[in-house]
Amino acid sequence: MSALPARPLRAGIVGGGQGAFIGAVHRLAAELDGEAHVVAGALSSRADIAEQSARAWNLSRWYADYRQMASEERSRPDGIDFVIVATPNHLHHPVASVFLESGIHVICDKPLAHRLEDAEALAQLAARGPALFALTHNYSGYPLVRQARELVRAGALGELRKVLVEYQQDWLMAPLERAGNRQAEWRTDPQRAGAGGCVSDIGTHAAHLTEFVTGESIVGVCADLATVVAGRRLDDDACILMRLSGGARGTLVCSQIACGEDNDLNIRLYGSKAGLEWRQQAPNTLVFKPAGAPWQYLRAAHGYLSEATRRGSRIPPGHPEGYLEAFANLYRSFISDIRTVMAGDPPRRDYPSAADGVRGLRFVDAAVRSSARGAQWESL
Repeated sequence: MSALPARPLRAGIVGGGQGAFIGAVHRLAAELDGEAHVVAGALSSRADIAEQSARAWNLSRWYADYRQMASEERSRPDGIDFVIVATPNHLHHPVASVFLESGIHVICDKPLAHRLEDAEALAQLAARGPALFALTHNYSGYPLVRQARELVRAGALGELRKVLVEYQQDWLMAPLERAGNRQAEWRTDPQRAGAGGCVSDIGTHAAHLTEFVTGESIVGVCADLATVVAGRRLDDDACILMRLSGGARGTLVCSQIACGEDNDLNIRLYGSKAGLEWRQQAPNTLVFKPAGAPWQYLRAAHGYLSEATRRGSRIPPGHPEGYLEAFANLYRSFISDIRTVMAGDPPRRDYPSAADGVRGLRFVDAAVRSSARGAQWESL
């Protein structure tokens, strides 16, 4: 194994300019551990916004077109080592494809694409390499989510019987897409968001969390998708029954019209020996519920947690960590793999992949079909 490069990796970003929330989150997460620095971007398809956004971020160079960015960065001696894709859903496939074909590593916001066929094509391209690909299902980066997975793997819950997962928000209670809100506009537009609205935007997070923690696949869904706000073109509320590959049953509820809810993602698992509960709005606590015994409240960063869990914490017990740190855990694993590949060794791939993204689109596709057919069971 040769020496790994000591310098911070050079990152680029496509999308996420002025008016976008997620671009700044990606940048902060990428730079949190000092392992990478964002130096270039195509932050908007509008040249004026692209330039203004790049100047606001003090980027060394900016582009109005991601194709030009890929071409020029590939040819530069100081070109980017990886690119962040933080665009609306319909651009994930074309943008990521251009950079993968240029040999530049890609980390992409979820979902993988806005159509299942595009997701499958992108996954095939990513599998061919040599560039690495990661998908930011960031909730899997929380230390205690990883501890929950460890407990399930170790058999602490016994036979898994039931899973309840919810993701509730209220930010789309009103028709913001008709009031000039850019984030609401593309998320409720089938041409840019895809066939699913709420079920794609946040339901895929809940589905991935279910599969990540349980280690099982969602194999069937019975879905009732609703459009509550009049005139909206995509669902904003969903109630879904699930069947898992190990035989457990479950429910997945997601909503963006749940009055009073900020960003309430939570999961509860019930087995033959114990239960588990985790909530994203109190992410530093995992509740373990053994049969016939007092509940145990496991707290982040303590020595009684698994080594893999402790690696996800950056500060001592009792100091709260949250969303940005969980996001950064995915970046840390991805950047570590890039360094490993640079040194000529195989990657560990300890982060969500394009294959996970395909499963997310299959989940959306099955839920939409099920609802359209009167809540019939559909296979993934």
